[in-house]
Amino acid sequence: MNYELVKQMCAIHSPSGSEYNMTKFLLEYINNNKKNWKTEPQLFYGEDFQDCLVLVFGKPRTAIFAHIDTIGFTVRYGNQLVCIGKPVISNGYKLIGEDKKGAIQCKLKVHSHNQPEYESKRELERGTTLTFLPEWKENNNYIQCCYLDNRLGVFNALKVAETLKDGIICFSCWEETGGGSVEYLAKFIYEKYKVKQALISDITWVTEGVSHGNGCVVSLRDSGLPRKQYVNKIVNIIKESKLPFQLEVEATGGSDANSIQHSPYPINWCFVGAPESNVHSPKERAYKKDIESMIDIYKLLMEKL
Repeated sequence: MNYELVKQMCAIHSPSGSEYNMTKFLLEYINNNKKNWKTEPQLFYGEDFQDCLVLVFGKPRTAIFAHIDTIGFTVRYGNQLVCIGKPVISNGYKLIGEDKKGAIQCKLKVHSHNQPEYESKRELERGTTLTFLPEWKENNNYIQCCYLDNRLGVFNALKVAETLKDGIICFSCWEETGGGSVEYLAKFIYEKYKVKQALISDITWVTEGVSHGNGCVVSLRDSGLPRKQYVNKIVNIIKESKLPFQLEVEATGGSDANSIQHSPYPINWCFVGAPESNVHSPKERAYKKDIESMIDIYKLLMEKL
């Protein structure tokens, strides 16, 4: 499988609140490629959707949610930075961005009390957003770069879109900072299409119970609790297919699923995604076979659910 699209997306600056660069990229990509897809979707975007993007295929029963924002930093006063989401903070990480004076490349510095700061030859404009410098690495088994979370979830959705007959794909915003867009996306897909099933196309963690190379992960729970009957249905479909997958049980962590669970709409959800190591760092790492397993499982579930 060619991962050039993932590499390209990892270099797009779109921390939470500044997703518009990713939205623009996706609109251009979709409009250039949708004619080659099995079913050409309806697109919904604009002021009523902020920076979100919704694709509707045929007669949808299930929706895929993939967030398009990333973690990062906001320039405060002096050299101080405020975290966007929960990035790993370590001395020497390379940061990039842009303000009115031009392109920025600086370094992350950790001050006392774990206060992140930047080191730069000039003072940066207040409110400027910074992200990790993408440094792509790839071999026969792995890919490594910042922001595989959640560029791989977006990549998965775009690969599924190529052959999708019936379904919805929601590209959402603000996931890394607690959500906010999924609630109105849930309202849209439920009230307009009566869709009551969702899959969360996101990336999870390698832990003592989840490893590289054993397939895509189905999460039985994290900080949110999906309905057991719905998760069991998904697990049974995958088991029958003989596709490789892993089961996850975590006490912490969350995703767009939390926003669905807190919404007033009766939408079942389940987190299904490939695992990565070095989470929220510039060196996020994923196993290619796990990514391919994720794409195959999503194609199967969108057909069978």
